[in-house]
Amino acid sequence: QPRLVESGGGLVQPGGSLRLSCKASGVGLRSYAIGWFRQAPGKEREGVSCISSDDDTTSYEDSVKGRFTISRDRASDTVYLQMKALEREHSTIYYCAVHRALGPYGCLATQSPGAFHSWGKGTRVTVSY
Repeated sequence: QPRLVESGGGLVQPGGSLRLSCKASGVGLRSYAIGWFRQAPGKEREGVSCISSDDDTTSYEDSVKGRFTISRDRASDTVYLQMKALEREHSTIYYCAVHRALGPYGCLATQSPGAFHSWGKGTRVTVSY
């Protein structure tokens, strides 16, 4: 199964932007849908965005529509999450994971984390002055 490593998090001021990367190794991602998730203290892990396995259609949680953009670079087996207009409420740890279905599969950002596997260890986003 793929091994995923997230990167790109850090400290950004409100209104700023970050681009998170989810880099795969071991097994290519071409046949898998990939999801981005976040988990705030005291809350369950929730879906932020997801990109489908074959046609790269995208899905977003309602609160990030128009702010976040998920994309896939198949040549590098990397899925990105471009985040703009960040606010303090976006501060948390972001994870990427592989959907359990081999595909073709079209995923939704609202799907349960239990439908995913091969979780990365996360990258922290802090929005603050």
